[in-house]
Amino acid sequence: MSLAEIEAVARAAHTGQTDKAGRPYAEHLRAVAEGVRARGGDEEQIAAAWLHDAVEDDRLSRRRLEEAALTRRTKDIVLAVTKRSGESPEAYAARILATPGALLVKEADLAHNADPARLAALDGPTRTRLTEKYARMRALLGLVAGEGDS
Repeated sequence: MSLAEIEAVARAAHTGQTDKAGRPYAEHLRAVAEGVRARGGDEEQIAAAWLHDAVEDDRLSRRRLEEAALTRRTKDIVLAVTKRSGESPEAYAARILATPGALLVKEADLAHNADPARLAALDGPTRTRLTEKYARMRALLGLVAGEGDS
């Protein structure tokens, strides 16, 4: 599949979904894909960025992902950044670190999630909780605060 086709699949999969601030979810997907591109990511990583939340958000089944005309590396990255029910942050971070190419995708995801302008749209308690959650994940992944953020 081309990146344009993958983007279309991702946008369709998340149709009607919004982020915590009520913005169309596709805006987050685009920002993560662009963040991967800006960090020097390759096409497989950019493809994974478009799909990074599709399985986790139950917008795309794991089976459909496996059957899709994507490279094995792209599928592996998507699965690596897909949080599993009941999984500890440590186990999640370990899987990301063990999967070639996944760290860059997660770094772009965290950078957009922690964008001050995006967080400003949330209520105080939610903003504080998410800021702490993202900082903890950055630490588990060995990412220096602010490193690589746009």
